Amino acid sequence: MDLALEEARRAAAAGEVPVGAVLAAADGRLLACAGNGVVRRNDPTAHAEILALRQAGAALGNYRLGGCVLAVTLEPCAMCAAACVHARLAGVVYGAADPRAGAVISRVEYLDAPEANHRVWHMGGVRGETCAAILRAFFGERRP
Repeated sequence: MDLALEEARRAAAAGEVPVGAVLAAADGRLLACAGNGVVRRNDPTAHAEILALRQAGAALGNYRLGGCVLAVTLEPCAMCAAACVHARLAGVVYGAADPRAGAVISRVEYLDAPEANHRVWHMGGVRGETCAAILRAFFGERRP
């Protein structure tokens, strides 16, 4: 999660919502590190999770990322949760819950949905207060 927090801080410095993600292989190799890139890429799908999934897929030469674990500073949204299922990730670890758009436990439970064709284990609250503080500081500066 420390690496994901570094990515979140880099994203904030670039004017992006400070969310960072890292993706590791089953053997512990780091496959990807990414921060949000929506603004600088002019791409609504350039969430940190999606960018990390793309990097890991390229590194492994496969869009199926079985055995891999994603660590992200904010609970994934519906788009990112669905991408995690489609990538066949083993797990998702996240920091801060997202009561507005979280799709792991907060708004919907997509990773546990019976309709999903793959189950992804998940754990939230890892360094949660630190992750939330970065987001609060970022939005506090922009929405006084």
